Amino acid sequence: MEETTPPLQAGSKPHLEKLTLGVTRILESSPGVTEVSIIEKLPAERHMISSWEQKNNCVMPEDVRNFYLMTNGFHMTWSVKLDEHIIPLGSMVINGISKLTQLIQSSVYSLPNAPTLADLEDDTQEGNEDHQLEKPHFDCRSAIFELDSCNGNGKVCLVYKNGKPGLAHDTEIWFLDRALYWHFLTDTFTAYYRLLITHLGLPQWQYAFTSYGISPQAKVASIYSQEESMNFQATSVRNQW
Repeated sequence: MEETTPPLQAGSKPHLEKLTLGVTRILESSPGVTEVSIIEKLPAERHMISSWEQKNNCVMPEDVRNFYLMTNGFHMTWSVKLDEHIIPLGSMVINGISKLTQLIQSSVYSLPNAPTLADLEDDTQEGNEDHQLEKPHFDCRSAIFELDSCNGNGKVCLVYKNGKPGLAHDTEIWFLDRALYWHFLTDTFTAYYRLLITHLGLPQWQYAFTSYGISPQAKVASIYSQEESMNFQATSVRNQW
């Protein structure tokens, strides 16, 4: 079971400052931003990682392993104050080990005789802007694990490109949109984590990596935080796990 402590001020502990790559200071000093908080999680124990690997027949990539040895999941939120109203805006999430579960039929459909994910898959590259990349498959050709449910706007997934047994060097990070099209994000978890922090967890930011882009509603939030994001990119500390 993942143990957590109550939300706390993001900048109140040095190790949390390292975990967030310094973005907490940028947010806390930005006009209108309030309630920057992290749900602190204890580090995962090594046996938890070993158990996950044995259960799923996959070797966890080193950067993912190092992340979980620092914190068993990640959840940082921040809000904005408009007039007298507090509006939640940013949410940065990485599932803990117990929720790093394989994407299967039951996670999308639960009705009797419903089509499987493999049934819905075709061999086209629609939704994949770079045709040089082979998209993940819902059948045994790939092993797919959910890193973030994106508040129902899609799923960010750790993908073992050649199925099981899953090799650590065989992984990429992909975004599965609500229409079940795949979009490549990064080669490594570390690169994805930096993207997550750089985009401040804004709603639907992953859609910036699709051909159709983010929704008009999400663009409003993006414009509001564009300056903060640029400031962060200019001052980001390049930590290595």
